[in-house]
Amino acid sequence: MVFKKVWCALALGFLLPFSCAHTDFFTSIGHMTDLINTEKDLVVSLKDYIKAEESKLEQIKKWAEKLDQLTATATKDPEGFLGHPVNAFKLMKRLNTEWGELESLVLKDMSDGFISNMTIQRQFFPNDEDQTGAAKALLRLQDTYNLDTDTLSRGNLPGVKHKSFLTAEDCFELGKIAYTEADYYHTELWMEQALKQLDEGEVSSADKVYILDYLSYAVYQQGDLGKAMVLTRRLLELDPEHQRANGNMKYFEYIMAKEKEANKSSTDSEEQQEKETEVKKKDYLPERRKYEMLCRGEGLKMTPRRQKRLFCRYYDGNRNPRYILGPVKQEDEWDKPRIVRFLDIISDEEIETVKELAKPRLSRATVHDPETGKLTTAHYRVSKSAWLSGYESPVVSRINTRIQDLTGLDVSTAEELQVANYGVGGQYEPHFDFGRKDEPDAFKELGTGNRIATWLFYMSDVSAGGATVFPEVGASVWPRKGTAVFWYNLFPSGEGDYSTRHAACPVLVGNKWVSNKWLHERGQEFRRPCTLSELE
Repeated sequence: MVFKKVWCALALGFLLPFSCAHTDFFTSIGHMTDLINTEKDLVVSLKDYIKAEESKLEQIKKWAEKLDQLTATATKDPEGFLGHPVNAFKLMKRLNTEWGELESLVLKDMSDGFISNMTIQRQFFPNDEDQTGAAKALLRLQDTYNLDTDTLSRGNLPGVKHKSFLTAEDCFELGKIAYTEADYYHTELWMEQALKQLDEGEVSSADKVYILDYLSYAVYQQGDLGKAMVLTRRLLELDPEHQRANGNMKYFEYIMAKEKEANKSSTDSEEQQEKETEVKKKDYLPERRKYEMLCRGEGLKMTPRRQKRLFCRYYDGNRNPRYILGPVKQEDEWDKPRIVRFLDIISDEEIETVKELAKPRLSRATVHDPETGKLTTAHYRVSKSAWLSGYESPVVSRINTRIQDLTGLDVSTAEELQVANYGVGGQYEPHFDFGRKDEPDAFKELGTGNRIATWLFYMSDVSAGGATVFPEVGASVWPRKGTAVFWYNLFPSGEGDYSTRHAACPVLVGNKWVSNKWLHERGQEFRRPCTLSELE
């Protein structure tokens, strides 16, 4: 018998989506989509490895079956079997050559191709920071949109196309990340959710003992000693020898005894515990509450009388030659500050071109540090952005010209077109676009004065969340693909309009793409003359 060697060539098909490794994946859904392709490639490579292992085992199985039959016959009459010279020769050949080949096949590592692919792709994998960032995003969405853990765990979100759910292990991981941030409020919520799903019979690698250990401590940190003791007792029922739980139990009993000795009334204690457990976060500012309410579409202050003063119209850019025969659609979004929306102002083709130009350059979005005047990343701005110049593409140049024609402002002193893509729970908390009086050097390097106005394109629809809100006045502007909103940040006098403080709400479901143009004071002296009054 001549044993046929198995030659397996695993097609790696390396899919290298990036020319260099990117970080902060969680800050851009656009970049995260490339990870889907990376994972798909790894699945293909894994299937190839499985096929190679199956082929190898199939060859070994056939060899074993053939030899099983042959040896069964030979052992019945060894001398008679070997009396045939061909059988004697083949026995020598098998033992001298073919069994050695079989040994080589058994020892052959079929995983080389898969491991090589993994090694190459791993440099483009998300890291611990990305996982933590994505987890914090879920907690942020939970708070902003008042979502309970069960709703979020079951994936019951508005506008979802591909429903997904969190396992008990996922909930445990979220609780651990909150715990490492000393966020005991969310630790309690997610550890309880993990425990609930296990109690309902979910099969999981998550361990109730570990969950109860985290949960009891998180509850204790929030001042609920009674509940912490109940949870610790449950833990000890599962693991009576648990060293930390036994130590905690003795400590809890000691604290409880001290409270009784001090004759502290149970009523006062319960009231204090309730107050402490109601506190979600430290320094929970009124502005944040207004911001989150507006993100949910609540708390709008526009009265019916004021709404009647908002109109829609065909706008020709103050008799601009390009728009006299083909005016654009414009509608009022808010009166003070005046916010207008332009409809069908950027085409799908232009949007795709802008996104294609921007995507390779997307990097973590930055903000101006008022102390240094330099750009820096910030936890309150979760997105990636890129800057596009007019000379790079006729599309970008055409967009810049369109902004100038419709605003009547000179764009030659404006900043480049900034394109932004928001990540998981992507947001930009309340901020001003203009530099305040205590930030005299905010735009000093540009030499073009303050940001007089903002033009914001919406380049995608968002299934849920993602509104642009103005907490000072109660305005919410919702993303609509192909539209743009415009407002002045400064009064004609050059003083800042503090009512333009705004924020980008977290994206609950969907992928948010925007691009904006910040127009500056220089060049507008005759286009928007200043007035004598500071508030005009």
